[in-house]
This record gives sequence, structure tokens and C-alpha cells, in this order.
Amino acid sequence: MSNIVYIATSLDGYIADKDGGVDWLHSIPNPEGNDFGFAEFLAGIDALVMGRNTYEAILAFDLDLERQWPYPKPVYVVSTSAVGVPSALEGKVFPLQPGSPGALVSQLAEQGHQRLYIDGGKTIQGFMEEGLVDEMIITQIPIVLGGGMPLFGELAEPQAFELVSSEVLLGAMVKNHYRRRR
Repeated sequence: MSNIVYIATSLDGYIADKDGGVDWLHSIPNPEGNDFGFAEFLAGIDALVMGRNTYEAILAFDLDLERQWPYPKPVYVVSTSAVGVPSALEGKVFPLQPGSPGALVSQLAEQGHQRLYIDGGKTIQGFMEEGLVDEMIITQIPIVLGGGMPLFGELAEPQAFELVSSEVLLGAMVKNHYRRRR
């Protein structure tokens, strides 16, 4: 079982700006439309677990959901309130009642999902609190937001990770892959 975070942050560790926006993610021009290994990463996971806010932010990108939905694997959306699933995403997006991350992992393991992509600030923080993040792939974008939604929250105790690889992208961003030391 592996739970993996794949996300971008500002230099000061935020995943969304003070207004919840993520337009700053596109502050570095990508003229060739490179996905920087994201498709390869998705090919190696079984399912995604994300919070409702992240899911709704993706829906707000105004994608053609039939053709542009970015996830070829099942997406489980954790929410205390009802999650709307457009008809184009039926069979691709599944609402989950919130529970402890450990319970969610067990529930999804029973469905055969062993490698989970964890996405969304509160969801990632919940998995971190329970010590359930095994790997992190974090791309730092050279911008200081000065506030917003932090990637990490408070932890009861430190968690140690080791650097697996580091790569400079477009001469501006740094993509680091970390694995949890047990």
C-alpha cells in the first residue's frame, strides 16, 4: 500500500493563494505543453483521493469533461456535504463519506486500490497527521504568495523523508521526489 502526494507549491509552501486561486501555477511559460511526468505518474497509481474543494476547483477549470478530464483512474471525493457528479463523470468520480484517512485507505484497499494519489490541502494534511503519506512529489514554482492555503499543517511529531530525485524543469521549477523513512 502506498499513498502518494503529487502537487505544486509556491516557494513559501502554499498550494493556493489568499483567495483560493491557483492561476499562479501557470506563471512559468510552458510553450511545449510538457506534463513533466504527470501522465507517467498517473499510470502508476490505482485511484485518487481528493477533497471536495479540490474537486470543485478542477470542475471550475471549464474543461470539456468528456474529453479533457485529467484523471484516467477512479477519483474518490471526500466530503461532508453532497458532491455533484456531472453525467460525463459518472463511473469516474465517486463521493466518499469522510472518515479517518486510515479507514478510507482500508475501504479503498478492499476495492483493490493499493497505490493512492492524495490531493487537496485538507486531505493531504489529514493523511500526514495519521502518518499515511509514503511519498511526495512536490514541484516548487518560483513565486512567493505571502499567504494562502499551506501544503502542510501541524503534526504531533516530525516525519522524516529521504530525497529520491530532484529535477529542474524549464530552468525555473524544481521537482523533488521524497520517500518516507520508517
